[in-house]
Amino acid sequence: MSNAEHLANVMVQAFIDAVEQGVDLVPVVADSTSTAKISPFIKKFPDRVVNVGIAEQSMVGTAAGLALGGKVAVTCNAAPFLISRANEQIKVDICYNNTNVKLFGLNAGGSYGPLASTHHSIDDLAIMRGFGRIQIFAPSSPLECRQIIEYALGYVGPVYIRMDGKALPELYDESYRFTPGAVVTLREGRDIALVATGSTVHEIVDAATRLADAGIQAKVISVPSIRPCDTDALRAALTGCHAVITVEEHNINGGLGSLVAEVMAESALPATLKRLGIPDGEYAAAADRGYLRQRHGFDAASIAAQAEIMLRKAG
Repeated sequence: MSNAEHLANVMVQAFIDAVEQGVDLVPVVADSTSTAKISPFIKKFPDRVVNVGIAEQSMVGTAAGLALGGKVAVTCNAAPFLISRANEQIKVDICYNNTNVKLFGLNAGGSYGPLASTHHSIDDLAIMRGFGRIQIFAPSSPLECRQIIEYALGYVGPVYIRMDGKALPELYDESYRFTPGAVVTLREGRDIALVATGSTVHEIVDAATRLADAGIQAKVISVPSIRPCDTDALRAALTGCHAVITVEEHNINGGLGSLVAEVMAESALPATLKRLGIPDGEYAAAADRGYLRQRHGFDAASIAAQAEIMLRKAG
C-alpha cells in the first residue's frame, strides 16, 4: 500500500491546480480545516477560503451565493454533518435552484470508526439520490478521485462527491479515464457479479481473488458514477451472471444496492441479488473499519463466503 493516498489530499491539490489554471474557485469550510486538509490551499490562496464556523447550513447557503455570483464554489466538510445538518439548504439552495456548487462529503461511510453513529455517514447516497438535478460520484482510488474532481469543476451544475476518509491504494494505471455514467469492469467472470462503489471496490477485488482460488470466476464491477449512471452498460455487465452481490459502506437501502436492484427489476434479469452493507434497521458499528465491515458482513472474506452460498443455492 505504498501508493495509498488520502482522497482529501488529492482534492486539495486539485483545487490548487485549478486556481493556478485560472478557475475562479472558492472553498467554503465549516470550522474544521483539518478535516478538509485544506491548509496547503490556504497557504497559497489565503483570501480564497471562506470559513463560516460550525454552521453547515450557512456553509451551503454561502456557497450557493458565491456560485450565483459567478464563482466555482466548493464545500469541504464531513459528510455526516454536511448531509444531515444542511439537508434543506442542499435541497433548496443547491438542487432546486440548480446552482453551480460542488459538495465534497469527506470521511463518508464509517470512516470515523469508533466515533459511532453521530459521525457515520451511511445514508448520504440515499438522501442525495432523492434530490433532483445533482450528480453523484464516489471515487475508489486517488487517480479516479482526481479525474472526478477535474470533471466536476468543469461541469456547470450541482455535484456531490462521496469521499472516503482513509488512504486508498491505486486501482488503475495512467491510461484510466473517468467518464461520467461509466460502469467499470475490473475483472471478467461469468459465475457471479460483485458490484461496489467507493472504497468497498477494494473489498470486491480481494473477494474475487479468494473466489478464483476456489474455482469461481467473479466479475468485478465498479460504479463510481451513481448519477448519471449508464444503466444500459450496467445491465449488460450483469447479464449472464447467475448471481449478483452489491457492496457499499452505506445502508443497504437507497444507495448502490437499490440502484442495481432497480436496473435488474426493470430489465427482468434472471439472477439472484444480495445487497451487502449496513443492514436495514441498524447503525454502523462503533469500531475501526476492518471490524465494522466484518461485523456487518461486507469485508472481502464475508463477500466471498456469501458468493459461495448463493452459487450453491443456484445449483
